[in-house]
Amino acid sequence: MIGLNIVYKVLDRLVARSPKRARARAERLSNVAPERALALFVAAAEAGDTEAAFIVGERYLEGKGALQHPVSAARWYQAAAEAGHVGAQCRLAALHLFGVTKSAVADERLFEASESETPDYHAAMVWAKRAAEAGAPDAQAMLAFILSSGPESLRDSDAAFDWYRKAAAQDCPQGRLGYAIALMLRSDIADNMLIARNELLRASEGGLATAHYLLGAAAEGGFGTALDEAEARRFYTLAAEAQHTAAQLKLGLMLLDGRGGPADALNGESWLRRAAVAGDSEAAMHLGELYSRGGALPPNYIEAVHWFRTAAERGHQAAARTLGMFYLTGAGVARDPDEAAAWFKRAAEAGDTVAQADLATLLQTGAVSNTDNESFPVHEWFERAAEQGDLIGAFNYAVCLAEGIGVPRNDARAAFWLRKAADEVVSAQYWYGRMLADGRGLDRNDGEAAAWFESAADAGMADAQFALGEFYLQGRGVSYDPEAAKARFLSAARAGHSGAMFALGILHGEETELATDHGEARLWFGRAAEQGHAAAALMLARYAAQGLGGPKDIETARRWYERASSLGAANAAEELAALNSERTGKADAVAEEELMA
Repeated sequence: MIGLNIVYKVLDRLVARSPKRARARAERLSNVAPERALALFVAAAEAGDTEAAFIVGERYLEGKGALQHPVSAARWYQAAAEAGHVGAQCRLAALHLFGVTKSAVADERLFEASESETPDYHAAMVWAKRAAEAGAPDAQAMLAFILSSGPESLRDSDAAFDWYRKAAAQDCPQGRLGYAIALMLRSDIADNMLIARNELLRASEGGLATAHYLLGAAAEGGFGTALDEAEARRFYTLAAEAQHTAAQLKLGLMLLDGRGGPADALNGESWLRRAAVAGDSEAAMHLGELYSRGGALPPNYIEAVHWFRTAAERGHQAAARTLGMFYLTGAGVARDPDEAAAWFKRAAEAGDTVAQADLATLLQTGAVSNTDNESFPVHEWFERAAEQGDLIGAFNYAVCLAEGIGVPRNDARAAFWLRKAADEVVSAQYWYGRMLADGRGLDRNDGEAAAWFESAADAGMADAQFALGEFYLQGRGVSYDPEAAKARFLSAARAGHSGAMFALGILHGEETELATDHGEARLWFGRAAEQGHAAAALMLARYAAQGLGGPKDIETARRWYERASSLGAANAAEELAALNSERTGKADAVAEEELMA
């Protein structure tokens, strides 16, 4: 065997003296002795054989006859390309475009390239243009891609369109796909959508997943063809099975919703999961929603939090906001207002106005530990939104000004922005009414305040209904009218407003134009007290101690006095002490009588 190897080496050395013979022998040995074949190809290439240089590049890129080494491949491609080898020029352009760490072999698809090293569009364009002008359809499609999707300085949509058309005319699948996309973006060509669909069909015959995906989107939306969800589902399936992430998302949603065929929750979830694992933030967001709301699949808040976090970490605004709500409510995670604020902030900084409002509300409660202006510049977001005409932003900025959140308190500016927002924002109507009623930032005007309260109350806002009820009882800005006050208090109480419940207790228990009903009063005091209303707890204790509206019950009275005292009700502790003293005195008197007897 050793002797035979020596013979082979001698033969190879002799053949290598002729580049043509060396390449021919290398091709014969290619499959049986790849290492010897590579050495012969190198010898031929070094002797000036351009095709051999290209083949050496291919071998190093594929790792055939030597360890895979893309950088060496690029060096040999460069030598062949400079000598005019069109295939090497195409390959070199692809390497510059997709990166040397990706195997830019023949089946690499331009529109389906995965993430790679930072593309060198300028170098890629040099070689793609040479090969394109030599008539290579793959290079023409690549050049068109650079001209349409590369850096702004290189873009030329008209030239890109022409190159795509030339590549498509040579039946290049990538060219047909690019030509179809370019057609869909133009309106100056008659029947552009119909022509584009035909090009997509031809591109799909070449196995391009993106073509299948776009055909699915066309069928789903009725673009260039009749709306056909069954056909859309078929094309999405083809693309999804070819690892097209956007198609996996679309297919998952269609399966979950039962569009284009029977519903299939398990496979729908599976396709969404594949897309999410592949990096699609929208798919991760949908998985979070799927597991949080339940339905076809049982709710699972821990799973939902995982997918919302996955989407949020990839920059999905709504997912970050939703994750903040999970931390705020403690669903699927330990309740953590600081963590909630951090996720609200992430969404808010990305421009999510709902998250900005949620963050502002959270900060107002004082539940967040770190509330410095630099960490949560909510006032800056709201000020920009307000100045751009966003009325929700105007309202939130006004609240910041009125409460001194992130900025010094400024009642006049708060009133200015509240008035702007009040034309459409119900909460702003109520707040502006309060400013008018209190004379904050503008002159006090009870009549105008009542009108704004009424506007917000009629829209269903409980705070405004309560405020308007108080105005009717006080005759401020409106005529004194206990019946009207009662109606407004009832509306607010049904919405859970504890202050309105307490007010109804007072209306029924005090001497007013309304009939006194201590039983009804005790009922309303009880409802308000259960919600933590300090004054209501005190009144309930008094009613129980005196037997008003129900049986006299000293133990119940004591319990509500203690509750009222813990809630900060004035006089509750003193009245409880008096109640205990009275009871002790009575007990002593009874004991003395029994002793005397």
